[in-house]
Amino acid sequence: MRRKSRAALSNASGRFDLGREAEDDGWYQEEAKATIATEIREEAARSLISYNRSPDLPFDRSINPYRGCEHGCIYCFARPSHAYLGLSPGLDFETRLVARPNAPDILRKELSARSYRVSTLAIGTNTDPYQPCEREYGIMRACLEVLREFNHPVAIVTKGTLIERDIDILSELAALNLVRVGVSVTTLDPDLSRRMEPRVPVPARRLATISRLKAAGIPLRIMTSPVVPGLTDHELEAVLAAGAGAGADSASWIMLRLPREVSALWQDWLREHEPARAEKVMARLREMHGGRDYDPRWGQRMRGEGEYARVIAQRFKLACSRLGLAEKAPPLRTDLFARPAQAGDQLSLFG
Repeated sequence: MRRKSRAALSNASGRFDLGREAEDDGWYQEEAKATIATEIREEAARSLISYNRSPDLPFDRSINPYRGCEHGCIYCFARPSHAYLGLSPGLDFETRLVARPNAPDILRKELSARSYRVSTLAIGTNTDPYQPCEREYGIMRACLEVLREFNHPVAIVTKGTLIERDIDILSELAALNLVRVGVSVTTLDPDLSRRMEPRVPVPARRLATISRLKAAGIPLRIMTSPVVPGLTDHELEAVLAAGAGAGADSASWIMLRLPREVSALWQDWLREHEPARAEKVMARLREMHGGRDYDPRWGQRMRGEGEYARVIAQRFKLACSRLGLAEKAPPLRTDLFARPAQAGDQLSLFG
């Protein structure tokens, strides 16, 4: 059933759930509500920084202030992570969220450890730190304040215009080459965006955010992610041009990924919203993944392989060259990292 401002059409069990099955027992039931309210519960994080050794990722550590994402992008590859909470990667992912209010305190503790070795910290690689509930909780802003205390480099990915609230902190970090921001624009079509990404600011508003951040001296990357074959791929050059025009200095792209439960959710959405294109979209994806909906192999999962994938990569490269967009942003500084004095620390005898 299609529900207002939600992308997923179902709430199927996650792979760790025992399963759910609706059965009519003959008693009168009210019709399912057309809207679902967002529920947020709080979690006391015991640790925050997650490390990865994936060779196709440009970072080895990240943090997540929230679990689940109210933006509700139907294609989000992070949806399967909700199954670890015993919740559905479907509607639960976009309606039953988890906030981690103590995240800034845990982050400070982990950065203060003598064993910690600095490297760029990624935020927004799983769920968006600037989703609507951040306006109330302010966890992301508090984490940025901690990173500023330590002069710690950070790379942020978002679709949320709420990031403009934090321009004051981000501009301070940018002056020291300690931050870069990636803004994701999947399509310039506001109708398609509203259906695929129901609670994300419209594309034009995200481009305005790029302009406002750039005016504050913050380096920006336009992210054409994901490229959806047969649906948004024809917009690749237009999105890159719009991003460059707004002030982005670098760019990146990722092909649509359908890991685990995302494939079924995506195909349900296609049949409901784009039935005439559904077969073509899936055929292209399977062509790039050896006949499967998704190939999880490192080096293949982000881009796919085959002639179509090569054409998209070549179009991206040519467009970036023409628009003056770097495909690889310069590294952030790590040499400024310093642990601020803590209560109880022994003071130095020398100034």
